[in-house]
Amino acid sequence: MDVELTRINALLDKMKTISLEEMENIRLMDRIDSKFVAAVSLLPQLLEEMNPYFKVQKTEGKQIAPYCTQYLDTPDLEMFVMHQNGKLNRQKIRIRSYVESNLSFLEIKNKNNKGRTSKMRVPVPLSHLASVDDLNEKKQFVEKNSMFSSSNLKPSLANQFQRITFVNNKATERVTIDINLSFANYRTGNKVALDELMILELKQSGRQHSDFREILHELNIKPLSFSKYCMGIVLTDPCVKYNRFKGKWSTINKLIR
Repeated sequence: MDVELTRINALLDKMKTISLEEMENIRLMDRIDSKFVAAVSLLPQLLEEMNPYFKVQKTEGKQIAPYCTQYLDTPDLEMFVMHQNGKLNRQKIRIRSYVESNLSFLEIKNKNNKGRTSKMRVPVPLSHLASVDDLNEKKQFVEKNSMFSSSNLKPSLANQFQRITFVNNKATERVTIDINLSFANYRTGNKVALDELMILELKQSGRQHSDFREILHELNIKPLSFSKYCMGIVLTDPCVKYNRFKGKWSTINKLIR
């Protein structure tokens, strides 16, 4: 992947940039998310098409940022099961860490039956918990805002990836592209890497014209929902029921090939 990253960085260097501080005004914490999955080999062409319409976020001189996430769930994986069973009102609880900035946040992510995603978060001093007790007084944030009791949560899955973040010139949509995704399961000890895949996410405050959608249509990249948490569980825990994700994984395998 090193050679590819060199080429990708060269393409990103040609794009207009936006700072993290400027991007804070376009956070879209309450939004509609649209996800797409494609082979990472298409990324150079995608970046060339995006160049006239998008700015890339640049932080401390870099456009590609490492992230890590630790997900919390109940011992019987209720949050995963809610998604597997197609429940429309559901939650994910996680610690999202911005590795190079040394910042971590405890986040509660809600998806409602209208397809809207909202997110609440508070800063925490740790990127990974040994147990939920490490949250100390931040457990109150979970008790107040989650449908799950903090005492019934434990680390279930961790992931790592690299993210490139964009905003269109009209500041009406944000795009993230995640590459070099890997998972580690706390319950099974299994690890899986998906370095041939990229996960694309379009974030908009409402359903409106999208420059990004037009570009993806030209490249024949089709919508495909992808939950990092659920797919990570499916790939690292052979004992879970995953009927809802079988067809999706088959499609992803075809894209990689």
